[in-house]
Amino acid sequence: MKRPVIGVMPLYDDEKDSFWMVPGYFEGLEEAGAIPLMLSPNLDEEGFSHIRDMIDGYLFTGGHDVNPALYGEKPVPEDEAFCDRRDRLEMMVFKWCDQQDIPALGICRGIQLFNVARGGTLWQDIPSQFQKQACSSSVPLIRHTMAPPYDENHVEHLVRIARSSPLHQLLKLDEISVNSYHHQAVRQIGSGLVPMAWSDDGLVEALYAPDRHFLWAVQWHPEFMYREDKNARLLFSALAEAAGHS
Repeated sequence: MKRPVIGVMPLYDDEKDSFWMVPGYFEGLEEAGAIPLMLSPNLDEEGFSHIRDMIDGYLFTGGHDVNPALYGEKPVPEDEAFCDRRDRLEMMVFKWCDQQDIPALGICRGIQLFNVARGGTLWQDIPSQFQKQACSSSVPLIRHTMAPPYDENHVEHLVRIARSSPLHQLLKLDEISVNSYHHQAVRQIGSGLVPMAWSDDGLVEALYAPDRHFLWAVQWHPEFMYREDKNARLLFSALAEAAGHS
């Protein structure tokens, strides 16, 4: 297998007006045998056309909320900040991955972006929307926004994995413990996407597209857990392997 090049979506710091990267994204990919390459958030269609044939797969990172205008809603809360540069870049790259069947893995924001790009919607704010609705039922309340650190020694809750899913085939486990740092989540599932895992309160924690070679996404953060957590390393390895054979 060749050593695949993985295009990594950039993180953006509004206050410092800077692009940056959590080391675990790069290091997790490098340990899996891949070569990570951070994309510019200013990349347009013309620029992307010059480099896309050099890239074997893509990692969609965490970060800003996806702008709800992309799925026909107004922001909740109204003063929520978005990063339109990232939305434009990632929608463009996802479209390429989806149309050309290029391997891609989404993490946190990534699962939300994949879902929206396939026509789905999001819970914009879990506490005020999803959990407020769940309070009237017997659904357990789970904390989805934990305090740091987010490493393998500080997991927050379980996710239960569908036995029929490729995630179960990879991990060979019915449930795993994960970290959790998000206030948005998959609501209406996008076209052609299938859930692979759920938290005990019923939120979707992993999705994939069965009509694509490798289009997976998870809600938790393996980039903080990969050093000691085998399950996190396997996710990076699955992307690298799929990209290496693309």
